[in-house]
Parts: sequence; structure tokens; C-alpha cells
Amino acid sequence: MLVCFYSTISIVNSQNNSEASKDLNPIYDYGSRNLSSVDSVPDYNLKNQKLKLTGVIYQSDGKTPAKDVILYVEQPDEYGNFDLREDNGKRYVHHRVWVKTDSEGRYTIYTFVPGNDRRYQQYKQLFPVVKEPSREAYEIETFLFDDDPLVSKYCRKRLAKKGDITRILKPKMVDGILVAERDIILKQELSDIK
Repeated sequence: MLVCFYSTISIVNSQNNSEASKDLNPIYDYGSRNLSSVDSVPDYNLKNQKLKLTGVIYQSDGKTPAKDVILYVEQPDEYGNFDLREDNGKRYVHHRVWVKTDSEGRYTIYTFVPGNDRRYQQYKQLFPVVKEPSREAYEIETFLFDDDPLVSKYCRKRLAKKGDITRILKPKMVDGILVAERDIILKQELSDIK
């Protein structure tokens, strides 16, 4: 029986772990690049199932657009395998991208539909991390795909019960490219919860 997968949310709040998290979390690997609200993963033009993923990132109130938030996404290739590379002794996932929201909280990523590795019961999924201007980066729930046979009825019911059904992308063909929308609501800071 396949159990619905829920990714772990890692919120790093400790000042002591700040530098360590920057070394470990690939969201910080963008270096000196000038990030914009639109970008594409490497090899995008070579892929068959091209995907335009777009949306708005909102503050924790769910209404106010969040400006200058970095969204990092990494993913497996079309066969469900992670294309791992190495640069200066550091391994990384080749199919990855960074975008920074514009003044209206909007972002657009040009990527492709990942495969799933059924041998290991791996979903078709994108792995996102967000970095707000004044906070450490943290993971958010993975983006799943509606046509993935591994996303069972049981999984969908569990997601609906948690109010998490928006994790499932439902791409539609528009002008020869699949288009999916995914809005994101940022997590409330722990210091704001009373």
C-alpha cells in the first residue's frame, strides 16, 4: 500500500546554525547572480514536456503579495533521476532554478515535467525552498502532479483534509506548452505566534 508522502518542513531559526545552513542549503548557491522573477532550469529547451510554472507568493496573511522572496526549485529529470553534478567539491542537482518575486509577488519558472521512479515509489514532484529577505530559508511542501498515478485517491483525500490540495499541479496545454499555477503563502514566523 502506498502511503501519501508529506515532505518535512525545515525552519531554521537559530542564529548559531545560520552559517551552517547557508553551506548546506542549495538555495544560497546562486552566488552573485542577479535574480529576476522569471528564469528557467538548465536544458529547458531540450525537454519534450515543457512546463511554465507561475504564481504569486503571499505574506502569511494570504493576501499581501511578498516582494523579493527567493524561490528555489530543484527536480529530477524526465526519468525520475536526479542529475547530480559537482562544482568545487560541492555536489548539486543540475535541474534547479532561482527566482525572486517582483513587487506584486509574482514568479515564473520555465521547467519540464519530471518523471517518477516507480522502483522507489517516487512521485513526480518539484522540491521548493523559499527565502524571505529577513529570515533563513525553509522548505515548503513539494509540488505534485495531477496525472501522476502514484498520487492515489487516498493521498488526495489526506491532502484535502489538511487543506493542502493546492500542492497538486494541474498543467493545461496553452500555445504548445504546459502551464500550471501555484500560489504560495509564506509561513508565519514563530515569534509572531502568541
